[in-house]
Order: sequence, then structure tokens, then C-alpha cells
Amino acid sequence: MALSSASPFSRLALAALLALGLLGGLDPEAAHADGVAKELFGAVALPSKGKATSYGFYAKGCIGGAVAIPTDGPNWQAMRLSRNRRWGNPMLISLLERFSQDAARLDGWPGLLLGDISQPRGGPMKSGHASHQIGLDADIWLTPMPGRTLTAAERENISARSMLKENAFLTVDDRVWTKAHARVIMRAASYPEVERIFVNPAIKKKLCDTWTGDRTNLGKVRPYYGHDYHFHIRIHCPPGAVGCKAQDPVPAGDGCGKPLAWWFTKEPWAQHKPDPTKPQPKPRPIMLSQLPAACTTVLNAPAVSSMAAATFGGGSNAVAFAETAPPEPAFSEEPPAAPAAAADGFEMLPDYGPYPYTRPY
Repeated sequence: MALSSASPFSRLALAALLALGLLGGLDPEAAHADGVAKELFGAVALPSKGKATSYGFYAKGCIGGAVAIPTDGPNWQAMRLSRNRRWGNPMLISLLERFSQDAARLDGWPGLLLGDISQPRGGPMKSGHASHQIGLDADIWLTPMPGRTLTAAERENISARSMLKENAFLTVDDRVWTKAHARVIMRAASYPEVERIFVNPAIKKKLCDTWTGDRTNLGKVRPYYGHDYHFHIRIHCPPGAVGCKAQDPVPAGDGCGKPLAWWFTKEPWAQHKPDPTKPQPKPRPIMLSQLPAACTTVLNAPAVSSMAAATFGGGSNAVAFAETAPPEPAFSEEPPAAPAAAADGFEMLPDYGPYPYTRPY
């Protein structure tokens, strides 16, 4: 389908088709050489054809050939389906499915509620994140999955529960926090594919003070702003992904010493006060031309068919509104007995964060 960018009607028609999800990518004849990246990537409904490839850095890049995790699995349910952010590198999607099964089998965690992963072609998002751009980041709610399938309306409207005391964003609420929360975070950190786990500094301190298991992977759990309702999994660039920019390695040690103590000072939370004697620059959006050159190709590449996309999960047809929020799911404080194959415990296997837009102030 070719639409000329010269006609106002054509531009309106293209926008309508994109809004309805009838076009998986931008039409080559309507695509611009440059534009606001979050608007361009946010308008694409389907991934590009071809081999899955992550380009650029976690907070400045895109992904070609992404796949979606199904909306529902034996031990997971995807949330906020309207955002269309269930897409990622197959290496990450595979890890999430395996993690959900291991957490249920070994840690007494009934299932994962999945937050944002990436858009169909990655890139900057219109809201919510500055990372999650190359299909290698995923958010996992700290609220466990209930024992029933949530409706589409519930997935849009219910909220995860904070692990912190009210009005105390650096203190874990022991009425909410459980040993199972600690186990599921440390399970996620145990996988060799995982590069970092981001949690609220108070959650990191709780783990430092109370975790009595193998602490080998505790250093992967990094304190960062927010992340009291969910934790953020970031995996390494896939092997052979020459266009993917790796992050600096996690510093040696468990991360429980001086670097963690800094988060409990006033410095990281102090509100920025602009110099009144200097003109303040206006924020400028990231343009397509500022991303890796491959992202222009990814953005304008042919899309997979809707049927092919459905193979990787498709969408939810549930539309019924729940009159009340689902009950709090129950889960065990103690882990279930591990099978013989896992009797030995977990698999042995400069610091940038996820760049959230919102700060505590």
C-alpha cells in the first residue's frame, strides 16, 4: 500500500491505519528521513521481518525481528496489553518463560505478572521508560500472579503493590515483603543471561541484610530510583550481536557496602535547582537520526503478518470489566521442596541504570 506524504488526506489515512494496527510498519513512501523517534516507533503495531537483532544501547536503540511473549502462560500473565509492549529479543522471551516455571517450581511464587518489555520494533517510548529500547529489558511486578486469569480491564487498571512503607520510600514494609519476594529476585539474578536486576535501594538493603543463601549473584541486584512496585531484568547482548552495545560490567562484590550507603544519604534525592543567572535549555526529543543508523532500516522494514504475530501470543479477547480488584494471592513463606536435580540451590553461573523519567522529587 503506497500513500503519498504530500497529501493531507494521505497523511490522515496513514495515521488512522497505524492507530487501528492495520499497518505493521511505516510505508516506505510515507516514511520520513527523520522525525521524533518516540512518535515513529510508538506508531508501529507489528515487528519487522527477519532475524531478531538488537541494535544500539538499552536506552538508545531498536530491535528488528522481535517476538512477543503470549499474553498468558502456565506461570505468567502479561499486564497493560493496550501498550503493545510485550515484544523482545527471543533470548529474553525464552528466559522469562523459563524463569516463570522455575520460580513456581522452586520458590513458591505462583506466577509472574509481566510489565513492559519493548515495543514491536523497540526504540524510544512515548511514556514510562528511557530504556527498554532493544528488547533486552523486562519489568516484573512484585505482586504475584493470582490464581485465575485476569480480564483485559483488570490488566489495564489494577496496580502492583509497593514493597515500601507509606511515606517512607527507603524503608521496606515487613507486612508486605516476604521471603518469597527475596527468592524470586535472587532466582532472576541467578541466570547467566541476566546482566542486572534493578530494585529500589530499600529492597537492595533488605536483601543485603537478610539473604542467607548463595550471595554470588547479589551484586547483580542494583539499587535505583523507583522499582518498589516491580523489579527490572536486563540481560546481556546476545552472543554475536555486533550491533548491540554492552553495558559496563557490574562491579565486583555483593554491592552491599559504600555504594549502597550512598543511596541513603540526601545527595541522590536532592532536587535540582537551576542556576537563575543562566538560561535553561528546553528539553529536546530524541530524533530518529540520533539512533543507530540500522534503526531507520528497522523502522521502515516490512512487517510480519498479523497471523505470524499471533503465533507469538497475539492479543487478549477478554473485555469484561471486573467490579472489584482481584483478591490478594496467597503464596508460601517457605520454598517448596526442590527436586533432586536442583538440590544444590540456584544455578551457578561505570554503573548505568534504567534511566527512568521520574525522580523522587
